[in-house]
Amino acid sequence: MDNLFLKAPVKQAYFKLALPVVLGMITTMIYNLADTVFVAKTGDPKMVAGVTIGAPLFTFLLAIADIFGLGGSSVVSRLLGERKGPLTKRVTSFCLYCSIITGILLTVILLAFEHPILMMLGAKARTYTAAAHFYRVLSIGAVFVIFSIVPQNLIRTEGLATHAMIAAITGTAVAIVLDPVFLFVLDWGTTGVALANVIGYAVTDIVLLIMIGRYAHYVSLNPRLVKIEPHMITEVVAIGIPGSITNFALTFGMALLNSSLAFYGADMVAAMGIVQKVYSVLILVIVGFAFGAQPLIGFTYGAKEWSRLHQILRFDFLVQVVYSVVVEGTLIVFAKPIIRLFMDQPVIVNAASEMLLATIITTPLVGLILVYTTVFQSIGNAFGAFLMSIARQGVIYWAALEVLRHLAGYTGIIWAQAVSDIITCLLGYFLYKLTFNWQRQQSFR
Repeated sequence: MDNLFLKAPVKQAYFKLALPVVLGMITTMIYNLADTVFVAKTGDPKMVAGVTIGAPLFTFLLAIADIFGLGGSSVVSRLLGERKGPLTKRVTSFCLYCSIITGILLTVILLAFEHPILMMLGAKARTYTAAAHFYRVLSIGAVFVIFSIVPQNLIRTEGLATHAMIAAITGTAVAIVLDPVFLFVLDWGTTGVALANVIGYAVTDIVLLIMIGRYAHYVSLNPRLVKIEPHMITEVVAIGIPGSITNFALTFGMALLNSSLAFYGADMVAAMGIVQKVYSVLILVIVGFAFGAQPLIGFTYGAKEWSRLHQILRFDFLVQVVYSVVVEGTLIVFAKPIIRLFMDQPVIVNAASEMLLATIITTPLVGLILVYTTVFQSIGNAFGAFLMSIARQGVIYWAALEVLRHLAGYTGIIWAQAVSDIITCLLGYFLYKLTFNWQRQQSFR
């Protein structure tokens, strides 16, 4: 492991850890697009609405998983760098079994409060049945969804990023195959859509368990090691919760945007929906690079290899900015042809082209924001991680949207995200400099 984390050239170590995460995220994106197409092909608006209403439950489960996945991987990376192997096994065992227990408890809670939760998510009398069928299956399978995220994060701390990718892609491929079978052959409706998803996650879980048994040295499945000191639990949760808040902030930001644009008509909402699909291709790769590098940052920080950490961070910033500039430039040049691939209506094409420019113009700053965020998570800076998690699409975005909406109307709404990105990036830069100020005194330059 030292050969990869401490001795390999920075570029080699970075891409070996980050590229599998990027590929895994792209695979997930492909499935999400395929799933959307399959459900839309049924031509049943109640089914489409049912899946849409139940979709936030996925976001919620993934957010819960991040508490143990991101929080655990942050602690484990630093422990490995500090050469505390036995304690690492205890932390990983704690995270794995806590995710299982949490998943089971959530199943009970979600099923017990099905009606009020579905009503809160927007279910009506006409769509309740379809939404409930999707919701129930997903609730029953909560443990499979939550568990799948945790070991993926944990085994990457050992350099097993490719193994994590294989597990994720295998499960996603199974879900892609089962989705049309359950929908069109067996005619199981929203139950089939949810079941395909749950089975896919279950397959990912099985592959991950095999990978842990065969290749992992510090990720333990031994339930006897599950007990850890209270301060270690605090460390896991203190970093994990900001990571989970980020998922909620994404949903919150999109809800605010759609609500604001709805005043200007359905075409504007549809245009932004297309823009978000295009933008997701760009942003998922950026997220993949940022989180893929997290184990490398945490390990190096734990080992107190300040010079190498400085090189890693400089390269991480460089990758994010170069990739963002190249791809956003391409998207700006070919904006209208790309939009037409989704919907060839002049009003929507023109509106979406303007929205795309406003959305992606600050993408290089988003790359920097994600690096700042993952650095804070990796080194155990819970305060910095928390501030970044609530900023870009949370508090700062809400403030920017409200101010610009009143000052500039429609134009202000579509440019609010760019303003939020600028302010959040400045906040991240200030916290980053503040965090490493003491290390400058130890020749960390």
